[in-house]
Amino acid sequence: MVKLTLDLIARGTSGYTKKKRDESMQQYLRRLTHLYLEDRSIDDVGEDISMCRNLTVLYLYDNQLNKIPSLHHNMNLTMLYLQNNDISRIENLSPLTRLQKLYLGGNCITVLEGLDKMDKLQELHVENQRLPPGEKLLFDPRSLKGIAMSLQVLNVSGNGLDSVRDMIGLRNISQFMANDNELSDMKDLAHNFGNWPYLWRLELMGNPVCHKAKYRDRIIVMAKTLEVLDGKEITETSRQFLRKWHANKETQKKKRDEIYQRSAYADLGDGLHRSAELPPVKDPARPVKSSQIPGYMMPGLMMKGLPRKQFDELLARTTTMDPASREKQQTPVKAKSGVLRSKHADEFATLPLSSGSVASAPLRRRPLMSMTFELSGNLDSTQHIHPGMIIH
Repeated sequence: MVKLTLDLIARGTSGYTKKKRDESMQQYLRRLTHLYLEDRSIDDVGEDISMCRNLTVLYLYDNQLNKIPSLHHNMNLTMLYLQNNDISRIENLSPLTRLQKLYLGGNCITVLEGLDKMDKLQELHVENQRLPPGEKLLFDPRSLKGIAMSLQVLNVSGNGLDSVRDMIGLRNISQFMANDNELSDMKDLAHNFGNWPYLWRLELMGNPVCHKAKYRDRIIVMAKTLEVLDGKEITETSRQFLRKWHANKETQKKKRDEIYQRSAYADLGDGLHRSAELPPVKDPARPVKSSQIPGYMMPGLMMKGLPRKQFDELLARTTTMDPASREKQQTPVKAKSGVLRSKHADEFATLPLSSGSVASAPLRRRPLMSMTFELSGNLDSTQHIHPGMIIH
């Protein structure tokens, strides 16, 4: 255990600020602006550092501090280096209203907090916190709001982050380092890029998102002001090429969408037209009477429920009968429990008789027009139909 003493402070200065012979220790400490106290196994800063009233830069990294020391007498501090200690909470920083750079990487911090009054902070480094297994670094909304307008550089690498949505309000961010996290959603990143108009440096190596197809190209297209990605410079030529490629891709996609929409509308119109031409569908809820034989309408001389070939044979037998046969068949033959009736009563037409009939006696009969017959019951296919059987 090492406590910071005046002797350590005196040895922690640079060669340019040596103590003068006629200068008191208090005067000397008041004159100091930089203290280099890194890697001294210090675990307690003590009160002697309060004598350094003009201190602007304090190096305390690689020590054994378990908390941020109280530095309320060092209000001129602009840079504070506290990496690789055992700090578990961000505290005691409210008096440091002029602080611009804060380095807290390699500690045990689980929540980014205590920064709501740090409205001059420009750089914040909280990378590689020693977190419990399965946990990630959390962000206090009040602290993010407090540094939103001033912060330009943020390093959150190695903290198990799976999203950067919490940092969307950092509108003046110009350098963002988030290596070795669990970022995998390209849309999540794109959402932030749209709200970071000054971003020119981005580090995302070691994240699952880096394995996505055309990762680098897509990032360059989404982050329009980016100049360095994963340590590699982005040339203006490659940027222009990728922008044109993306614009052409979007144009083709738009055309495909328009063609698809037109095709969908056309298919919908054809479907409605075809559905209008289709015969009505039999209602399953409506029971069919046992005395009816279901049938369908066909053009020409057709009967409901009879095949066309059978109907044509019956019609041919009727038209070729001689007068003697007609006399014998004057009594209409009814089908079993059935009636034949015509649905059309049109004008008669005079047709010539067949070769077996009397030439001078024309037969007046119905014209061969589109007719529909309803058949109830069962019809014997051996029975003939003649004009006398047609009921007007």
